[in-house]
Amino acid sequence: MFKSVGLVSRYDKNQALKLSDTLAEYLAQKGLKVYIDDSLAGKITSKEQFIPLADMNTDFIITIGGDGTILRAAMNAPKPDTPLLTVNMGVRGFLTEIEPQDACAAVDRILNGDYHIEKSAKMAVCAGKEILPDALNDVVISTGEPSKILYADICKDGKPLLKCQADGLIISTQTGSTGYSLSAGGPVLDPTVDAFVLTPICSLTVFHSLVFPADSNLTFNVLKEKMLVLIDGNYRKQITTDELTLNVTKSKNVTSFIRFETSFYDRLRNRLLFKGTQ
Repeated sequence: MFKSVGLVSRYDKNQALKLSDTLAEYLAQKGLKVYIDDSLAGKITSKEQFIPLADMNTDFIITIGGDGTILRAAMNAPKPDTPLLTVNMGVRGFLTEIEPQDACAAVDRILNGDYHIEKSAKMAVCAGKEILPDALNDVVISTGEPSKILYADICKDGKPLLKCQADGLIISTQTGSTGYSLSAGGPVLDPTVDAFVLTPICSLTVFHSLVFPADSNLTFNVLKEKMLVLIDGNYRKQITTDELTLNVTKSKNVTSFIRFETSFYDRLRNRLLFKGTQ
């Protein structure tokens, strides 16, 4: 039974802030202990407790925003599998589950046990010996400068695979295959396909997307003086060590989404690929 809830919202949209206040009050009335991301302090009127997202050790978390808000919550919550109820206040909101007007009704359904959990795979990322945050969506590698080409050797399970000469590389999960990778020409993966997608960004050579089994060990050896790693659009790391190596494998962690009736193909049809073609 859920007894505590975290509330995470975008803070640059008045509608999102108003809904945060409304939901905080409604959740407290339902007997839940409510914790609000401290980035909202001073922006909403709620008297509930404000804490850092990294300390939000709650039974579930509600996000109010788009995919960026979801990815921020998934990366920074202290428990990686804390269930997320995702309210759409973004531009596209592919990962979101409900619209703002349905938020209170969704809380009632959750408290009545009328929901299911959808688990999404993540990638474990290491730069040399340094462990970086897990990626729910994607890992992007570049030089960090638009005019500089990324030169890298790509290995699978320790064996050389191919050489890269491109503006960058995107390694995405099934979830991330609908994001930046898709925009760069990559395929959409059905969530039941346990795999990663490797997609080049503006390659100088004939290099199309590759799909790897999720148990693959992918290594990227960058041949120039620096490497920028961007994880889920939230975490940025400039690597300037002598040996520029990035390793990507399947993480033992997952992200859990609270779902009702919607499915992956509902979201794909209504929010992304097939909208208006029914």
